[in-house]
Amino acid sequence: MRPLGPEAAAQTGGGARAAADWRRLGAMLGLVALPVFVLDQLAKLYIVRHLKLFAQIDVVPHWLAITYTLNPGAAFSLFATLAPAMRNLLLDGLATAAVVVLGVLLARGARPAAISAAFALIMGGAAGNLFDRVVRGRVVDFIYVHYYSWSYPVFNIADSAITIGVAIILIHSVCSRDAQG
Repeated sequence: MRPLGPEAAAQTGGGARAAADWRRLGAMLGLVALPVFVLDQLAKLYIVRHLKLFAQIDVVPHWLAITYTLNPGAAFSLFATLAPAMRNLLLDGLATAAVVVLGVLLARGARPAAISAAFALIMGGAAGNLFDRVVRGRVVDFIYVHYYSWSYPVFNIADSAITIGVAIILIHSVCSRDAQG
């Protein structure tokens, strides 16, 4: 028996699978990750140009406001108190690694479309916040959910995409486990 070369792999369907994976990567980047990144950056650009730092616009009084803040850390201001050089190295490195790993995962292996979309949501969000850290030195946050004295940390579209992506993965994991058992 001789090993299969690229021509033999293409004839046996191996090449078709690889092409489908590249199509999936392109589709997930073009239909999910890139729109998340662009929408996030356009919203942040609008906020930076039209609001003063810490200015607040009530959208739904006592529930939802647009508030321009700059977050030097990660979600919920994690790592905000680290030395700036260490924080930037850590957060930029993690975000870059996440974007690369998610790109590889999207390009390889068969998985349910929901999981691929979740990976692309996380990738788009991570890229949006990484772009902010590289260009502005901090992440622009502006969505403020609160109820009188109770408040949730201010976040952005990229954070929402990451959270939704992780939720999809968790829900799919739990539901697929239930279906198997």
